[in-house]
Amino acid sequence: MGYLKERHGMMMLGKPPEGTCPMCAVAHDPALPHNRDSLAYQYKFYDENGRWPTWSDAMAHCSEEVKAFWIEELKKRGVDVE
Repeated sequence: MGYLKERHGMMMLGKPPEGTCPMCAVAHDPALPHNRDSLAYQYKFYDENGRWPTWSDAMAHCSEEVKAFWIEELKKRGVDVE
């Protein structure tokens, strides 16, 4: 682990359920973004980076086409990704 273990001496998240994404603990296609609102994702990301994740972080591993689609759909819901 990283930041949280160094700062607090522990990290209380266990392994995600079988068949789910190891980063966000949600069953999704690996080509799609992580669930930015998943507590598992938020704490794992914070532990690795020392800050809370954004939607840009959640889709950083995605193709440009997938990113464009998600940015547009999130914008329709009032979420500013950029």
